[in-house]
Amino acid sequence: MKFDLGIIGAGPAGYVAAERAGHKGLKVVLFDKSYLGGVCLNEGCIPTKTLLFSTKIFDYAKNGKKYGILAENVQCDFAALNARKNKVVKKLVAGVGSKMKKNKVEVVMERAFIESRTDDQIIIKAADQTYECRNLLIATGSEPVVPPIKGLDREKILTSKEILDLNKIPESLTIIGGGVIGMEFANIFSTLGTKVTVIEMLDEILTGMDVDSAIMLRQEFTKNGIEFHLKSRVVEIKGEKVIYEFEGEKKEVDSEKILISVGRKPVTEGFGLENLKVELIGKGIKIDKNCRTNLPNVYAAGDVTGYSLLAHTASREAE
Repeated sequence: MKFDLGIIGAGPAGYVAAERAGHKGLKVVLFDKSYLGGVCLNEGCIPTKTLLFSTKIFDYAKNGKKYGILAENVQCDFAALNARKNKVVKKLVAGVGSKMKKNKVEVVMERAFIESRTDDQIIIKAADQTYECRNLLIATGSEPVVPPIKGLDREKILTSKEILDLNKIPESLTIIGGGVIGMEFANIFSTLGTKVTVIEMLDEILTGMDVDSAIMLRQEFTKNGIEFHLKSRVVEIKGEKVIYEFEGEKKEVDSEKILISVGRKPVTEGFGLENLKVELIGKGIKIDKNCRTNLPNVYAAGDVTGYSLLAHTASREAE
C-alpha cells in the first residue's frame, strides 16, 4: 500500500498532522501500538486534570464552611471518580477517531517498524502488512524515566501511567521527584486523604518555575499534610521502604505505594529508527524550524525531539 505520508505515533503531534495532511488531500496512514490521543489524552494531561477537578470539588465540599456551605459526612467514591475520568478520556479519544475518519486517514493500531528508506520512499511494516510512504513523520512521544535505583522493582513501583490505574486510595504514598507531574499526584492523593511524602534531590520543588512561587506552593502543600524532603537523594528501595541520603546521613520512609516521577525521555527505540540514520541531539531527534530532520523526506514533531515535552508544543509543530 502506498501513501503520501506515514506517521508513527497518534499523540498530539501525530493526530494533528494526520488531520491537517488528510484535509489537504494527502493520502495518510497513522500508526500507533496503543491508542489514539497519545500520552496527553490517555495517561497525562486529560486524566490528571480530570482527577484534579474532582478532588477540588471534594475539598470544597469538606471545607465549605468558610464559604457558608455546610455539608456533613462528605466522602469520595473513588470508583465513581475513576469512572468519570475514564469516560472523559474515552469521549475525547472517540473524537480524535472521528476526525481521522472525516479526513480519510487510515489508522493502523499496530506496532510500526521502519524497515528501510530510499530517496523517494520509506518502507514500514505493521502486522505483516507493508506500507510505502513518500514522507514520514516520527511522533513517537516520550515515556517516564525510571532511574537505576538499587533494589527498584519495575513491577512494584508506579510511574505516572500505573498510578492512574489504582482501584483504591492508598493510605500512604512516597513520590520520588518534585516536578510538575509529581506535584500533581501529590495534590490529588493528599486531598483524598493519603499521607504523601515527596523526596526531591534539588533545593526546591518545581525546577524551572519561579522560585518564590514554588516556595509558596510548597508551603501550602505542607499545610495540607504533604511532607517534603529536599536536597535528598534516593539510594535504595527495599520493599515499601525508600532509603535516601540527606547531608550524608541515610534516612528512610515507609509507604504503601511508591511513585517514580523524575521526568520523561523521548521514545527513539523499538520502531526501527536505527534504519534511517536520523541525526539525534541529546536524547531526541534533531529538527530544524520546519520539523525536518537531516533526511529530506523524514520529519519529527512532539516529545520525540526532546525540545519541549508539552502537548501544545507537539500540536503546533504538527501544524
